[in-house]
Amino acid sequence: MDRKSPLTLKRIFALWMPLAGSWFLMGVETPMLTAFVARMAAPEITLASWGSLIYPISLAIEGPIIMLLTASTALVKDRLAYQTLFRYMLIMSLVLSVLHLLVAFTPLYYGLAEGILRVPDALIEPGRIGLQIMTPWTFMIAWRRLNQGTMIKYGNSKAVAVGTAVRLTSLVTILTIGYGFTDFSGVVVGACAVAISVTVEALYAHTAVQPIIHNRLPKSSDAPPITRQSFTRFYLPLAMTPLMTLLIHPAGAAGMSRMPEALSSLAAWPVVYGLVFLTRGMGFAFNEVVVSLAEVPEGKTQLFRFAKMLALSTMGLLALIAFTPLGGFWFKYVTGISEALTRLASITIMFAILMPGYQVYQSWYGGLLVHHHETKGISEAVMIYVGVALLGLWAGSVWATMPGIYWAINAFVIAGLCQTFFLRYRYRQISI
Repeated sequence: MDRKSPLTLKRIFALWMPLAGSWFLMGVETPMLTAFVARMAAPEITLASWGSLIYPISLAIEGPIIMLLTASTALVKDRLAYQTLFRYMLIMSLVLSVLHLLVAFTPLYYGLAEGILRVPDALIEPGRIGLQIMTPWTFMIAWRRLNQGTMIKYGNSKAVAVGTAVRLTSLVTILTIGYGFTDFSGVVVGACAVAISVTVEALYAHTAVQPIIHNRLPKSSDAPPITRQSFTRFYLPLAMTPLMTLLIHPAGAAGMSRMPEALSSLAAWPVVYGLVFLTRGMGFAFNEVVVSLAEVPEGKTQLFRFAKMLALSTMGLLALIAFTPLGGFWFKYVTGISEALTRLASITIMFAILMPGYQVYQSWYGGLLVHHHETKGISEAVMIYVGVALLGLWAGSVWATMPGIYWAINAFVIAGLCQTFFLRYRYRQISI
């Protein structure tokens, strides 16, 4: 990639598009899973246990390693740097995998599910089984994200999209086999499909990154070596970001469990979240683009122009789905949920219109802070998000008279806006 000539929108799009495709395919994973399990036995129980226990707890445990993609994009300047990050990845992912095992296979699970989250009793055992099957998840996510960041850094974002396609193909294959040829429950089939497919993607990413490691990464460079102290200072604020964000998912489940229409809200939540994720993924993909291209001549100017166009486009797309029959068609015929859940989800999505737009700007300001190695502001912004969201969920558990999912989505939107404006404030402090 030519890093000396001025940046153009075409070059930004060329790097962003495969990453956006990768995020889109990841976003398809949840609706695809929903479409299968909604047609199996006890779909409401399966969807609710997935949305309130299996997925949010798995995400919360893996939270500290999610930003390895950003760290790899920013820091892998030579082979020694890659090897250092790989060693740190192994340590973090093994520690978190042990934590997953403790939660899934010991009485800690019941203390969390019954005592803290207080989900309906019917979800407890299906959630436990699904969480046990998801044990490989954390290690495989860490492994692939480290390698994906290196591929993005050296201009091979297409391989990231191919890896996601491989993951989705594996997911659909396993779901099809489980649905058509076994008597396993939707929880077992779904968790097996997710765990195996992410393992296949991690193996692909390992294979795809090898030419870069051996042929393009210099053995050494002028960049200062990565030490434990420098890595901790750079990465700890980044690691806190997804960790605090993902802890909101079980908090959201706990909040909705204490609000009206708890079971319906919990069953509709993964369906709504899956659709919103499809549009927010376009903004998620922009983060690594900003980190990679901000230093290029004309980089910030052109990236900001691209951000404005992307924010308007993604909000417009979600608005089109929310306020036309497309939303009802998606929920009823694509995901296959019941008529009652379709009505609940269709109204909920109307409250989420701003989400993909502010996600673009979070990636814009957050990427610039990473570029300047000022990552502390990112974790501070997430603390604000978590605080506002928790306050909103608590208020809903006390005063909500509407379905819990309506209250929860609005709490998350308000919290996300506060996070975005704080990131803007932090960036303006360092850019003056």
